[in-house]
Amino acid sequence: MAYMLETTDTARRSAPAAPPVWLVVALACAGQFLVVLDISVVNVALPSMRSGLALGEQGLQWVVNAYAIAFAGFMLLGGRAGDLYGRKRMFLVGLGLFTLASLAGGLAQDGWQLLLARAVQGLGAAVLAPSTLTIVTSAVPKGAARTRAIATWTAVGAGGGAAGGFVGGVLVDALSWRWVLLINVPVGAVVLAGAARWLAESRAGDGRRLDLPGALLVTAGLATLAYGISQTEAEGWTATATVVPLGAGLALLALFLLAEARAKAPLMPLGLLRLRSVASANAAMLLSGCAMFCMWFFMTLYAQNVLGYTPLEAGLALVPSSLAVIIGSKLAPRLMRAAGPRATAVLGTLIATAGFGWQSTMTADGAYLTAIMFPGILMMLGAGTATTPLASLATSGAAPEEAGLVSGLVNTSRTMGGSLGLAIMSTIAAAHTGAARTPQALTEGYAQAFRTSTALLLAGAAVMWLWLPRKAAAAH
Repeated sequence: MAYMLETTDTARRSAPAAPPVWLVVALACAGQFLVVLDISVVNVALPSMRSGLALGEQGLQWVVNAYAIAFAGFMLLGGRAGDLYGRKRMFLVGLGLFTLASLAGGLAQDGWQLLLARAVQGLGAAVLAPSTLTIVTSAVPKGAARTRAIATWTAVGAGGGAAGGFVGGVLVDALSWRWVLLINVPVGAVVLAGAARWLAESRAGDGRRLDLPGALLVTAGLATLAYGISQTEAEGWTATATVVPLGAGLALLALFLLAEARAKAPLMPLGLLRLRSVASANAAMLLSGCAMFCMWFFMTLYAQNVLGYTPLEAGLALVPSSLAVIIGSKLAPRLMRAAGPRATAVLGTLIATAGFGWQSTMTADGAYLTAIMFPGILMMLGAGTATTPLASLATSGAAPEEAGLVSGLVNTSRTMGGSLGLAIMSTIAAAHTGAARTPQALTEGYAQAFRTSTALLLAGAAVMWLWLPRKAAAAH
């Protein structure tokens, strides 16, 4: 008996203590920050990349699109893989792939090497991103604490997108374009070491095998559709180079839905879309991403091409907006407790609508406070306020074994909405600018894009009010 007691005490003493929740959330958020940052950080480095690697206009376009297409196309696969094979394992695999690809891109000596590295970065991000949200929701008990944790995840992700222009401007001005990629290497290595040491493994896949036919169909469909969307800015919506991939992408997605309806262990159980919280919140996320994602792109162009700011000055000009999105994300949980997630999402969307409407009055000689700072604060304060309740609703109601898949669906909705929105808004801006490249003509094109986003956000607010549930659903 004494021996047994001694053995038990020894086992207790040797069992590793669970890491504090804040550390788990911090590690997951660090991974999400890197993923979102790399969507926007390369924008200010594109001119330097063109001269350094002799890239043409099409090559520059694919520096951005190679990442975004791989990211969106593999997101559902990454989410399901986390459920089946372990969220920590997929976090480490995704972050390791992302970090190695960043190193390869930063050391690239030819254009094709850079584009390949960016595509692999996007693949790593797609494996990593769903695990970040699932790790957060698994580590924090349901209730106010989880809502605050999701708000932190949202704020960090939004801050990554917002900080991209500023970080890129600093690195390009102080070092070179290569450092917008190389900076991920030491940061990724630190997060990898911390995640390997402190994250606990979790999975809910009950031994099922990955639905490879479904994974291939949805990945090919989303990637082909994203490619078609990316062609619209250069080729237009009616060109063969645009219509063929758009049609092929839609056909592949239709085949995916047909295959999932017949599969014994589907990648995406279609019953999930019958959950009101999941379907409505993802639709709202798609609309919001479509309208809001273009904000940083056009604000940076307006600051540099019209007002004459340097890349670093343009990044600094958007710092108040970056802070506003974080503030909105942190205020959202309090508003959700007082008014509910649906009302909070609608309120945030209406605040953003006011900011987009104000920005649409921009002029070629606008002053910083009224042409960039104040409307930017409203746009991003609203975005941060709306995204937290939408993410919370989208991940509610699903069973634990579907958590990674639903997290992947949230990121897919937002990313695909952003890709579609940027393509649409760029086409609208180019049509209103015309052949003239004067500051006045450019301003009119940018303003029309903001007017279109304003109308889209109003429609999104109506959809949210009519379709979103008043409260988060209980897990099935």
